[in-house]
Amino acid sequence: MDSLDGRILVASPQLLDPNFVHTVVLLIEHNDSGALGLVLNRPTSKTVAELWQQVGQADCESRQPVHLGGPVSGPLMALHTTDDLAEMEVVAGVFFAAKKQNLDELVHQEGPYKVFIGHAGWGPGQLESEIEEGAWRTTSATLADVFDDADDLWQRLLQRADASSLPAMLGIKHVPLDPSLN
Repeated sequence: MDSLDGRILVASPQLLDPNFVHTVVLLIEHNDSGALGLVLNRPTSKTVAELWQQVGQADCESRQPVHLGGPVSGPLMALHTTDDLAEMEVVAGVFFAAKKQNLDELVHQEGPYKVFIGHAGWGPGQLESEIEEGAWRTTSATLADVFDDADDLWQRLLQRADASSLPAMLGIKHVPLDPSLN
């Protein structure tokens, strides 16, 4: 399977693992060693300001929610739009940060960002097996998808993922832009 770096995983309706029911995961890294992603649609009741009282050097005013990135514990991570504070670009205009210095600066800025506690992780071949079993759908990711906090994000992206994979499932080689021309 080709790398799914920067793609979105959408939990299928049949995926009943409580950690992933109705989740949307942005894959940060996917290679032969496994995969790492962040759940985009699991905000917690804790704000970034409250979290920064525990982990930061300077006070933070942000009322943004901290997001539960997945069931695997690890360092704080963020997705944001400030390339100066990035360790890597995940999607066009969307950057990843986990270094403390970058996070400290990031939470004091206005630009869109999401801070995550925990992440989703898969061992070698595990994600590929789950996709083949139908647990996940994949679709492209955009900056708007990453920072969308709408309650219907999972449903909208599931519809998009299903619509984009339908021709392949049906064995259709070409779908015209205007089906009425068919």
